[in-house]
Order: sequence, then structure tokens, then C-alpha cells
Amino acid sequence: MTTVCIIPARYASMRYPGKPLAELRGATGQARSLIERSWRAARNVAGIDAVYIATDDARIRAAAEGFGARVLMTSEACRNGTERCAEALGQLSGVDMVVNLQGDAPLTPAWFLEDLIAGLRKAPDAALATPVLRCDGETHAALVADRQAGRVGGTTAVFDADHHGLYFSKEVIPYTGQTYAPEAETPVFHHVGVYAYRPDALQAYPTWPVGRLEVLEGLEQLRFLEAGHKVLCVEVEARGRKFWELNNPEDVPRIEAMLAEMGEP
Repeated sequence: MTTVCIIPARYASMRYPGKPLAELRGATGQARSLIERSWRAARNVAGIDAVYIATDDARIRAAAEGFGARVLMTSEACRNGTERCAEALGQLSGVDMVVNLQGDAPLTPAWFLEDLIAGLRKAPDAALATPVLRCDGETHAALVADRQAGRVGGTTAVFDADHHGLYFSKEVIPYTGQTYAPEAETPVFHHVGVYAYRPDALQAYPTWPVGRLEVLEGLEQLRFLEAGHKVLCVEVEARGRKFWELNNPEDVPRIEAMLAEMGEP
């Protein structure tokens, strides 16, 4: 099978304009852009044959080519990262699986994507697969704090006994009304913004109507559920690694601290 990773990136984010080019300092103090760190993370994944950055912005293209990435230019009409990946896929051939690594997730460990690829290969009834990570008390508290402060933070997921997604939300679900010790397990799962698609499902995605829930939550994966397709939630393990996405400017120092703690340059 030929598996490619596509990193969708757009400059004109409403919540954080220019986010892909935001610089993050690692353990050595060296600054690298968010998109470069995401690209480097993708290149560490076993089983991926090629990595591309898909964008509609000349600034992102120039930056990406500057650090050696392959770039696929897409239109400004793409409404989300999945549509951008679908358009980029149209420029490739012989692809059996597409992995979408969101450009705001440079802390994504390689084994998250490796487990995701393996999970989709074992689930012929699923249109796509996406990782979920059980929250410890520290992460749960951070998600709740974001919502209480009015920030749109990480996404949470609930799924059935067969790990088929039931719902994804920017709210912290399921609601527990409890506080947890920092290292304690919680019943809440953090959705990791990575997807592995079957090419036929990805190519069909832009033709499906945008559903009410996708509009309300602003979550692209809900279009699959609203169109009646199965989304496999693959539970992954942190193995002591911290995980967080860059959703708001306030996340920069948190992610820089994590990079320093992990010794990432």
C-alpha cells in the first residue's frame, strides 16, 4: 500500500491568523515555525511513503519549500483541512491511504499515526480513523479551564463499544462534574487532530452537504457522521509524552514548555 501524509495549512485563520508560520522555540532555544515542526513530526512516522504540505498561500509555500518540504497548491475555496486534503489528493496517483496531520499538532508522537494507519487497515467498514487519547486529570482540567475562559480549546470524543465515533465536541464531554488528581485517569478522551482516510471516502467528502452539527461545532469530521459513515476512534497511549495543539496564541508558551521538557530542539 502507498500511504501519504498531507498537512493542510492556511494562513487566513479567523481565530489565529498566520498560525502555520507562528514560531515555537524548542529545548535549544531555536525557533522553528509551527508548520515546520508538524512536517518534521510527520517525517518520523514509519509506514508513510511521502509527506506533502497543502496550502493556498504563497507565504506558507515559500516557508515550506525553504525547509525542504514538498508543496501542493490548493484553492482558497477549501472550507477545512479535509477538503484541502481531498483537493491535494487529486494531484497524486497510486495512493491507497491518506493521513491528514493537522498543521497545529507538532507534538503528535509518531506512534499515534502508526497506530492510526494500522487501525484503519483492520477496519474495512470505516471511512476514516482518528486517534483518541484518554485524558489524565491535568489535561482534563486544562480543557475545562479553556472553556470556562471562553477559549475554544481541544476537542473531545465519545464512541461506542466498537470504538465507532458517536460524537465529537469542542465542549468537554462526557460531562462528569468532577475534579481529578493530575495523574488520575478520567472518562474523557481528547481527540487528536489526525485522520487516516480511504481515498474514495476522502474524494467524496467535498460533495456531501455541510451538516448542521459541523457548522455549530466547526469540526470537519462531523460531516462523516452526519452523512452516515463510520469513524473509527483508535485509542492511543501517551507513553509519558505530553500532547497539546496550538489553538490560540495563549498555547504557545505551553507548547514551548512541552518541547523543552521533551528535549525537542
